[in-house]
Amino acid sequence: MNAVRVSIAGSSGSIGTQTLDVVRAEPDRFRVVGLGVSSSIDVLIAQAIEFRPEFVAVADPAHRAEVAAALPFATVVDSMADLTEFADVVVNAVVGFAGLPVTLRTLAAGKRLALANKESLIAAGPVVQPLRATPGAEIVPVDSEHCAVHQCLRATVRDGVEVSRIVLTASGGPFRGRTLDDLSAVTVEQALAHPTWSMGPKITIDSSTLMNKGLEVIEAHELFGVDYDSIEVVVHPQSVVHSMVEFTDGCTMAQLSLPDMRLPIGYALAHPERISTPYGRIDWTELSRLDFAEPDRRTFRCLDLAYRAGRAGGSLPAFLSAANEVAVESFLAGHLRWPDIAAVIEASLDEHVEFAEALTSEHIIEADRLGRVAARRVLGSTIVTSKANS
Repeated sequence: MNAVRVSIAGSSGSIGTQTLDVVRAEPDRFRVVGLGVSSSIDVLIAQAIEFRPEFVAVADPAHRAEVAAALPFATVVDSMADLTEFADVVVNAVVGFAGLPVTLRTLAAGKRLALANKESLIAAGPVVQPLRATPGAEIVPVDSEHCAVHQCLRATVRDGVEVSRIVLTASGGPFRGRTLDDLSAVTVEQALAHPTWSMGPKITIDSSTLMNKGLEVIEAHELFGVDYDSIEVVVHPQSVVHSMVEFTDGCTMAQLSLPDMRLPIGYALAHPERISTPYGRIDWTELSRLDFAEPDRRTFRCLDLAYRAGRAGGSLPAFLSAANEVAVESFLAGHLRWPDIAAVIEASLDEHVEFAEALTSEHIIEADRLGRVAARRVLGSTIVTSKANS
C-alpha cells in the first residue's frame, strides 16, 4: 500500500504538531510532502529536517531565503495554498480567515481537505459549497465535534432524510458555571486555562466565550446541510461525548473517546479507513459519570450571536468571524475586558449591510475586511461598556 501523501498548512500550531504525532506513530502509512507556516521558521526547519518534505511554504517573504538555505532538499513555495497540488490530503490548520485560500485550492484541485480551519467554511460557505462538487474533492472535519458527527452519520445511508437533529457538545470552557458579574475582571491567563483541551490562544478564547461552539453550529450547517433549528448545543464538561446525531426512529448515535485531537486528525488522514493507534481510549472502569446541561446564554452571549449570523446567511457569517477575530486579538493584548468581546461583536453585526449580488470570493474577502473595520470602530466607542453591562 502506498503511503498517503500529507501536506500540513499551519504545521507549527497545535493541530499541525499533533498531525505530525500521528505520522510519527504510523510512518509506513503516511508521508509528509509539504509543510507550511506563516513566520515560525525555527519550528518549520526542525520539522522539515525530521520529516524531509519535498516542499515547504513560508507566508512571510522576509524568511524564505533563510529557510531555503537551511533546507536545501526542499523547494520553498510562496503560499500555503501552493502545498495542495503535492498531496493526497491537505490538513488546513491555519488559524482564522487566512486559511480560506487553502480550503478553496484544495477542493478545486479535487483533493481531500482535513479541515481544522473552521473560519474558512463558516465565512465562505456560499463560495466553498460549489467546490465540494469537484470530482475527488471531499471535506473530512478535524474539529472533534464535527468528526464525531461525521462518524455517527455512517450509521445511515440517507442522512438527508433520517437525521432528526445534531447535538454538539461543549466543555463549557474555563468559565463554566460563572456569572457575567463573576467574569468582569478575568485575566487573559484565566481565559487561556482550558480544563480539557490544549489549543492555540485564539480558539481557546473562543471556547471561553462559547463563540467557538457558535461557529461550530454554523460549520455543522454547512458541512451536513442540517437546518439551524435541528442543531442543538449542550454543555458536557467531561468532553468524552464529542457530539451526537439523533435519527428519526429515536435512536441517538454518539462518538465517545477521551479528549485527544490526534484521534480526529488520524480519522481525517485515513478516511474511510481507521488508524491503528488508539488515541483517546477509554478505561470504562474509571469513567464514573457523564453530565449534560443547557448553556448559559445570558453569560455566554456569543453563542446566540453566531446563531443569528448563521440564520441570516449571506456574508454575515464572514462579518461575524472577522469581528470576533478583532475582539479576541484586543482581549489577548489586554485592551478589552472579557465580557466586552460579545459586546463588540454584537455592535459590529448591527453595522452589516448585505451585498445585493450573488456572493463571490471577492465579496467574502470584502465582508471580512468590513467586519474588521466595524469591530475596530466599535472598540474605540463607549458602546462596548454600555452593552457589556446591559
